[in-house]
Amino acid sequence: MRKTIIATAIGATLVLSACGESKAPVAETKAPAAQTQAPAAATAENVLLSKSPLDYEAPQYDKIKISDFVPAFEAGLKQHNEQIQSIINNSEAASFDNTVVAMEQSGQILDRTLRAFFQYSGLLSNDEVQKIEGDIMPRLTEHSDNIYMDPKLFARVKAVYDAKDSLGEVEQRLVTKYYEDFVRAGAQLSDADKAKLRELNGELSKLSTDFGQNILKSFKDDTILVTDKAELAGLSDDEIAALADAAKAAGKEGYLITLVNTTRQPILMSLENRELRKKIWETSANRAKDTNGPIVIKEAELRADKAKLLGYATWADYKLADQMAGNPEAVFGILDDLAPKAVAKAKVEAADIQAEIKAEGGDFELQPWDWNFYAEKVRKAKYDLDESQIKPYFEFNTVLNDGLFFAMNKLYGISFKPRPDLPVWEENVKAWEVHDKDGSTIGLFYLDPYARTGKNGGAWMDEIVTQNFLKDQKPVVYNALNIPKPAAGQPTLLTFDEVVTMFHEFGHGIHGLFSQVKYPSLAGTSTARDFVEFPSQANEDWALDPAVLANYAKHYKTGEAIPAELLKKIQAAASFNQGYNTVEYLGAALLDMEWHSIKPGTEIKDAQAFEAKALAKHGLDYAPIMPRYRSTYFSHAFSGGYNAGYYAYLWTEVFAADSFAHMMEMGGLKGENGDKYRKAVLSQGNSHDLMQDYINFRGQKPTVDALLKRRGLVN
Repeated sequence: MRKTIIATAIGATLVLSACGESKAPVAETKAPAAQTQAPAAATAENVLLSKSPLDYEAPQYDKIKISDFVPAFEAGLKQHNEQIQSIINNSEAASFDNTVVAMEQSGQILDRTLRAFFQYSGLLSNDEVQKIEGDIMPRLTEHSDNIYMDPKLFARVKAVYDAKDSLGEVEQRLVTKYYEDFVRAGAQLSDADKAKLRELNGELSKLSTDFGQNILKSFKDDTILVTDKAELAGLSDDEIAALADAAKAAGKEGYLITLVNTTRQPILMSLENRELRKKIWETSANRAKDTNGPIVIKEAELRADKAKLLGYATWADYKLADQMAGNPEAVFGILDDLAPKAVAKAKVEAADIQAEIKAEGGDFELQPWDWNFYAEKVRKAKYDLDESQIKPYFEFNTVLNDGLFFAMNKLYGISFKPRPDLPVWEENVKAWEVHDKDGSTIGLFYLDPYARTGKNGGAWMDEIVTQNFLKDQKPVVYNALNIPKPAAGQPTLLTFDEVVTMFHEFGHGIHGLFSQVKYPSLAGTSTARDFVEFPSQANEDWALDPAVLANYAKHYKTGEAIPAELLKKIQAAASFNQGYNTVEYLGAALLDMEWHSIKPGTEIKDAQAFEAKALAKHGLDYAPIMPRYRSTYFSHAFSGGYNAGYYAYLWTEVFAADSFAHMMEMGGLKGENGDKYRKAVLSQGNSHDLMQDYINFRGQKPTVDALLKRRGLVN
């Protein structure tokens, strides 16, 4: 049974990071004839109804039409229902092969359709796609409930689970996952409670879909049009030209500023006009307040009710029960331990910024829309470094080829062959075939770099085809970024944050590409939420490795390598503003936990009032810094799979910082380190105990020491 099918049906999104965000699917082997036959409704024109003939089963994006999705969903649901009924009605005693493996093999059409559709939903959304999503999500939820709440199917799963000691280690882990997933989905409830759960799931599915679609609408509507070019002082000519192009594309005159996913807006770092900065920040911080405010409250209340029905005190208790953290207390413990250190560091940074404001003759108190503008001035003064000085050395293609791909070759021996022959879903998307050090092929990698209307904010990775040996499938993965597209004919120059994001998302990419797992539900990135961000964050640090930086940081006009002195400044400034960054992150993580720690029956009247109280409770009510996401545009928590899970970025950063420190002790960027990490962690998926995988690589459990240094919170 596809993880994609299940996760989507219960309201998860297919976004890892957003990074959102989530994802990971499954696979199959040689299936019975009934499973390989497409329903009679199949037509040759609808390519979703049959396996792609392209290399690696890469989707035929040039042939997929939006009108294909509804009939493909119909055919997929029909096929999957028939396959599940065949498993239920099997007259033979339940076994691992005829029950668990059979479910792993089921739902080929539905899985393929879901993967393609949620690519469109996240990358190419429009009114037609959103309507299909609104119509299909309730049916997917019902379909999932029908599977998980079927008593006969659960009886077969339980029979295999009860006899699991006779199975191999990986098979035991898979059947245990199935059994626990069924129990957590309500398989043991009474008929009356199952009916209540179905109703709750239906409501939550609709609310989650509405929340996400409101965010997409906000990206289109919540823009700032500037008509006087003088107000854009501080921006480069190329940046101003890009804003003019954006306005023209939207059918407007002037300069159009669109928002990125987070509260913080990168443009605020450069804009000199304080009133315009304030307008942009307020537009960002109050996005979707009216449309999503009531949804946030209702989702939190319904999740609390669902947790109670399933025997848990809160939704956070329910969500964390099968994660590495185990319980909310462990999460609050680590977040609350870090909060005062982060706020103290941020107040030191704020004092430096206030001094800079005063030195320039300003007579106002530091506000959120001032922070990044003046922080950039402080950084320039402290390190003789500013963003405009750096960006010419970070041209997109050079960073990609001579930075990211170079580092991956040095560490893992892999290489990338462009595949311009493969169809893509948008003209700026590129595809590569990934080769191992011995020349053998690993899989495909797609990159979708630019922001555009209809594309979700943030950055993420997803698996188009999940590696598995069960049906001999190799991985096909993609990264989605939201880099502002430059004006026509101009180079794409990146901020260092955008460079780090590129490395981060490809950390997810190699997690999917290096998978060497038999069963789809355990393969690739199908791990606990509070482990899946470890490989991505671990990959970030290579962006700052001296050997890597020296290879890709080259001036886009002259090709001159970045001067050694400037390189030193970038490295020295790496921990700059980390108090701000940490407080901003902790605010979002603790908001997520507080929303999902309410007891059933809690009455919440106003989302913003709830936010203020929650931040004050944890000592994060510090006016100059708002949470990275406020509740009404917190997609991770209210339309993605990271509800009561956003803490995972910090939790896994402990692993990332610890592992990178260990690699540096062992010689840094060299193949021996990469091979060991790849074998112990990246290749394993979820086929073994995750902490043990880490110990197999590191030799011990991680400590927080490297994290505190990485964030500049200790010397």
